[in-house]
Amino acid sequence: MISFKRFFAAALLVVLAVPAARAADLTAQRELLSRAQFTLERFEASPKMADARALARNAKGIMIFPSLIKGALFVGGEGGNGVLLARRADGSWSYPAFYSLASLSFGFQVGGQSSEALLIIMSDKALRALMEDQAKLGGDVSAAAGPVGTGVEASTTTSLGTDVYTYSNTKGLFVGASLEGAVVARREDFNAQVYNGEVDPRRIVLEETAQNPIADPLREQLTRYSSE
Repeated sequence: MISFKRFFAAALLVVLAVPAARAADLTAQRELLSRAQFTLERFEASPKMADARALARNAKGIMIFPSLIKGALFVGGEGGNGVLLARRADGSWSYPAFYSLASLSFGFQVGGQSSEALLIIMSDKALRALMEDQAKLGGDVSAAAGPVGTGVEASTTTSLGTDVYTYSNTKGLFVGASLEGAVVARREDFNAQVYNGEVDPRRIVLEETAQNPIADPLREQLTRYSSE
């Protein structure tokens, strides 16, 4: 049975998808890709995020959410659009598949904020799970706030035992952030518009049957970010 919390997270994903129903001029997708590239640049420039970059050197995949909007009035919600890329055998990165993320929290809370997030995928199991229609962080795949300032070395990160490490930047504050309970779902509308009808992330990311040069600057930035 679908939990009450997961039901509302899924409902939020539907709301996020509504604006993309307009004509496929790719403006929204281009903007998202550009903002994802800027997110990587900000993470790379922060000395506090050295551990995130060390993890990325051994990552199977990366998800980038350049804008997660959190709003709260007693019941809080957080959501935004992002991209998933997988590492190729030669160390370069695949073309991105488009996704949305949504979460729900309860308790007394008022206010709102915007943040950007980086999800570093360390296992093939997690990468496959995120290819499905929906995946829950902390449920379908194990997720933990990424280590910050602990001196993680690239040679040891694969043995830390977590599928996905999550990081966030909120108003210039870079932290290992917990996104446990968040639901990640495909943006099939964005994928179809960018890749001429292709909506399956596995074919885009793993089988490499679709491509679009508008994503090349982001792929190149990620290759630099995750290199030694």
